[in-house]
Amino acid sequence: MITSSDIFAISSQKQFEKIALKVFRFQYENNLVYQEFCKFLKTDPHKVKSLQQIPFLPIQFFKSHEVVSNTNPIQETFTSSGTTGMITSKHLVTDVTLYEESYRKGFSEFYGNIEDYVVLALLPSYLEREGSSLIYMVKDLIELSNHPDSGFYLHNHDELIAKLIALDQAGQNVILIGVTFALLDLIEKHEFQLQHTIIMETGGMKGKRKEMIREELHEQLCKGFGVSAIHSEYGMTELLSQAYSLGNGVFEYPSWIQILVRDTEDALTYIQDGKTGGINVIDLANINSCSFIATQDLGKKNPNNSFEVLGRFDNSDIRGCNLMVL
Repeated sequence: MITSSDIFAISSQKQFEKIALKVFRFQYENNLVYQEFCKFLKTDPHKVKSLQQIPFLPIQFFKSHEVVSNTNPIQETFTSSGTTGMITSKHLVTDVTLYEESYRKGFSEFYGNIEDYVVLALLPSYLEREGSSLIYMVKDLIELSNHPDSGFYLHNHDELIAKLIALDQAGQNVILIGVTFALLDLIEKHEFQLQHTIIMETGGMKGKRKEMIREELHEQLCKGFGVSAIHSEYGMTELLSQAYSLGNGVFEYPSWIQILVRDTEDALTYIQDGKTGGINVIDLANINSCSFIATQDLGKKNPNNSFEVLGRFDNSDIRGCNLMVL
């Protein structure tokens, strides 16, 4: 039996690999969709002895199948955003406390105590629909901050501008987390010079603006907010954990997550650090769905285990939580 304490207390590569292989065997036995996929690849679970031998389920399966590893009642259904007529992903979550523990511990690892911050959220496109895992997380972080000024902003830019200026001038640490197009809209209304505020973009133009490469986007946001770096959050409906970039588009994950980078021509082959390929994510918090996911994102892994997201595969959907398409 694998518990949350096993997952969130990982402190070494050896420990990660041991638990990941346990999770693989558990999901092979209990997740019929994943089991069928492994059988299609002629994978013998008894011969899987390393992370590289574990099959990674293509992320598209979350659009066409119910990807679950137990028969417990569904507590939350997280859905991806999409344009009209687009098939959206569904992540059926049977234990939402795993998600809560994952993002709370992950945030704390990168940013410290949530109570040290005012959390302001500019996520209009997410607030206008149900089932967003991002809104679930940010709503909880707002409540955990225990600060009367924390909250969501839809289209009320004037109030947000006034609050940002007042809090920053008072020396209050602030995190403004926003979808990309909304952050650009905000700096078109007002140019800031913020000293105590972290700007965190979650990606996504939602068809409101042309897609931009990260360097161009971050340059505009740095200038508009008067900050030296733009932070980013990398997450998706199909994962229960996030990676964070504290600047320059270089992401790091907490200890219960790892990525492998696959060859774009051969999905079962992995490439060396520094080369561009498809991002495979191992998210052990996904124990009740599937922890081994082949995303549609292109990226490269650095020798220190940080990674960069460089775009998406051709013909794949542009989704809200992912970074810009090149």
